[in-house]
Amino acid sequence: MTDPSTPRIEVNGRTTEADPLLFEMMSGQGHFTAMQVRGGRVRGLDLHLQRLDAATRELFGMGLDGELVRGRIRHALRERSQDAAVRVYVYHPEPGDGPVTVVTVRPPVPEPEAAQRLRSVAYQRPAAHLKHLGGFGQRYHLDLVRQEGFDEALLVAPDGAVAEGAITNVGFVEGETVIWPDAPALLGTTMLVLRRELDRAGMPWTQRPVHIHDVASFEGAFVSNSQGVAAVSAIDGTRFPADAELVRTVRSLYRAAPWDEI
Repeated sequence: MTDPSTPRIEVNGRTTEADPLLFEMMSGQGHFTAMQVRGGRVRGLDLHLQRLDAATRELFGMGLDGELVRGRIRHALRERSQDAAVRVYVYHPEPGDGPVTVVTVRPPVPEPEAAQRLRSVAYQRPAAHLKHLGGFGQRYHLDLVRQEGFDEALLVAPDGAVAEGAITNVGFVEGETVIWPDAPALLGTTMLVLRRELDRAGMPWTQRPVHIHDVASFEGAFVSNSQGVAAVSAIDGTRFPADAELVRTVRSLYRAAPWDEI
């Protein structure tokens, strides 16, 4: 006789094993980080590990050991190419145990070469400082703008404040300075690597409020995420030169950023 307390799961009419972890994964209560691995190395590894630890402390009240995470990534890569797209998901801890981690390994994704076209949408991610699993809203808007021929959605608050892309951070060029919007947004690892590299190169950057009506005043723009850095050629009806000098410099600095052994 089947234990009535045992969950039953069917996928397309077929029963599958009722692993309690599956229910945690389906709940959406968790967070993750995404990285591109080349030769068993990743840019900004310390930033990825800090993000995972900080979010685990905020969501679950306990830390996440970075060496444990590194070991699990290495283990997941052991029978695959050392070039890969890797994600580390963290879910609610089991009773009496630590946080549940899930590492996924997929084929590597090359850095985007083509300039991106952005379409502004009225949406802000909840708890935007976290790379959490509640991504329906941003994915919904991303799919809509792609149907209109754009590459990325630019998330804008009701007062017109620019925050971030659906899956990117956005930066602007003003003279010799990089401007990042000061609004609720994820501090993306690639953006943080860029800030570090700009500091090393002695190049100025700042974070300040940017509104959608300010966009036309900038000389260029770019987006960044785990796949790399891409120039922006347009936001709505405003066009930017894809080869703006500072955008080229930003991309070069990122490509030259050091890689860390996992």
